[in-house]
Amino acid sequence: MGSMVFTVMAALAQMELEIKRERVTDSVAKRRAAGKDLGGRRPIFTDSQIRAAVRLIDAGERATQVARDLGMSRSTLYRRIRELPQATTI
Repeated sequence: MGSMVFTVMAALAQMELEIKRERVTDSVAKRRAAGKDLGGRRPIFTDSQIRAAVRLIDAGERATQVARDLGMSRSTLYRRIRELPQATTI
């Protein structure tokens, strides 16, 4: 009896997973067809945005706060500063 209950519950879980997968696939297809955003990673920050962040840090603003305002981590901000074509140091 217990084995039968387990099998039925597993079948229901599998069915729910397939329904969820189908909904997600349909939603993505509709958003693509409508030309809408699919989510995912944010667009890459431009060099001018990073240079503006450097100016804020040089003016005394905390790097943590500047990074948070840009929507990135502090380590990402420092990495992007190092990667600038004209390497600006802090």
